[in-house]
Amino acid sequence: MTPEPSTPFFRTLSCEGAAYFLLRLALGLNIFLHGAVRLPALSAFADTLVQGFAQTPLPSPLVRAFALLLPFLEAVLGLLLTLGLLTRAALFGGGLLMVVLISGTALRSQWETLGLQMGYVFLYAVLLVTVRFNALALDGGWNVRKR
Repeated sequence: MTPEPSTPFFRTLSCEGAAYFLLRLALGLNIFLHGAVRLPALSAFADTLVQGFAQTPLPSPLVRAFALLLPFLEAVLGLLLTLGLLTRAALFGGGLLMVVLISGTALRSQWETLGLQMGYVFLYAVLLVTVRFNALALDGGWNVRKR
């Protein structure tokens, strides 16, 4: 068994708080980068998505509008999660965004991708249910109390 770090900070940070922080940070960076890397080639991303939905009942203008908005939503939600700012709202918004993405994925019959998206929904739900452990976040003033 490894000894606990001796700094006061780590003595006051609960294991639950540390675990929550790591999971929130990882999901936040993942989602932020999903959006950020698409922004420089936004038009090409939208064109690809429109082509991918050509065989679905969704109208191309609606797909294009969503494709142009998606990277911004991902970047904002991911940044909020990374910082731990408006965490509950960002988690709920991210979960709802995943539901929309799952709907489109199902229309395209991309079941493997849908399975991955369900994993994201699970992460959002776990973080939302355990938000009381949100530590090292701008939401809670860097709350590191043991719980």
